[in-house]
Amino acid sequence: MPKWFIDWKLKISSFNKNVKLFMLANVLIQIGMGVFMVMYNLYIKELGMPETVNGKVISMTAMASAIMLVPAGFLSDKLGRKWMIVGGAAFTAMTLFYRGITVVETPIIYAAFLTGLFMAFVQVSGVPFLAENSTSAERVHMFSIHFALMTVANVIGSLLGGVVADVLEIVLSIPATEAIRWSLLMGAIIFTLGLLPLFKLKNTQPEPVQIKAEPKIPLENDLVENSFKRNIILIFHFSLASLLIGVGSGLVVPYLNLYFANRFDASNAYIGLILSLGSAMTAVAMLIGPVLVKKVGKVKALILFQLLSIPFLLLTAFTTSLLLASLGFLMRQALMNAGNPIQSAVAMEIVADKYKGLANSMNQMVFNVGWATMGPIATGLVIANGDYWGYAIAFSITSVLYVISSTYYFFIFGKRKLAEG
Repeated sequence: MPKWFIDWKLKISSFNKNVKLFMLANVLIQIGMGVFMVMYNLYIKELGMPETVNGKVISMTAMASAIMLVPAGFLSDKLGRKWMIVGGAAFTAMTLFYRGITVVETPIIYAAFLTGLFMAFVQVSGVPFLAENSTSAERVHMFSIHFALMTVANVIGSLLGGVVADVLEIVLSIPATEAIRWSLLMGAIIFTLGLLPLFKLKNTQPEPVQIKAEPKIPLENDLVENSFKRNIILIFHFSLASLLIGVGSGLVVPYLNLYFANRFDASNAYIGLILSLGSAMTAVAMLIGPVLVKKVGKVKALILFQLLSIPFLLLTAFTTSLLLASLGFLMRQALMNAGNPIQSAVAMEIVADKYKGLANSMNQMVFNVGWATMGPIATGLVIANGDYWGYAIAFSITSVLYVISSTYYFFIFGKRKLAEG
């Protein structure tokens, strides 16, 4: 058995019960969401609705999350993480079942808004919950494993959704719309099963003794570690970098399934397969992340992952080959997302415990603002410029925004050495 596998197995077994239960719940939740992420755009397309409806759905979901993330962060800090996560997941499951059966534009958009609203409670509480159930030394590995598991779960969901829809349509001769609907309902059921481990979670608070024993990160002389001013400044810098990434991602990521369908006329099964492989490569890259962190530090590792993804994003933008587009997508997906656990570890390490929920909620809120605002722009670019130049322009803008974000992150966090080591 490879040594690296044994090391990872030992690290996972060392996590406490709360962490293991939360990871199990998230695997089921992300499988369900993976089905929706791949199939719902295609479902709307099969209903005969225009491309703009997809843009509205994605924008409303992201807007709802952006609106609710900060209030959810405050509630999570004040009331505890467990019931924020359980309640958010339960109400999200209800919206997914409804979205799987409704066929009218207005209810589809309203239901998407509610999904984003309730899912915000799950999103904002998860990272602080894991941070509170771990030590500083564990966090890079723990977040890497957590994000990798979520990504693998998305692989399963993405692949499952496309394959089930195609099997129902081709083998059982069920109409395409009905086949996709059954696929979506299956995803909603799997998501709901994720509630079971969540009920077994126990609310925990950070242990002051343990926190005092953790090594401190060097800070600016004029900032006191637990001061409101210091934490707000840090949260602002993180949020601005995330906003740039969110705007760029909002132009590209929600429409990757439509990109393959529209530009290359790819089948549902192929789209599900390629998105699944992208998630699988992301999971591998996330597990490699801690190795790079040891060599160059957290900030440089994060920036390297982001910058290396850009050539592959541009390849995807301009190629007319399905093979090259798939290769470019896979590499961009892996490299760009590999930095997510590193960024979470940095944020949870340098922000004081009582501001962790706020930091995570602000970070995700501005990211969702990017997605919410870019939805109509992304679909508008495709409608105005066609399936080739529309996506090429959108992907190129995203590349520029990624470069700006990485540069900003380096000068703020790298130069000041707030998050190295």
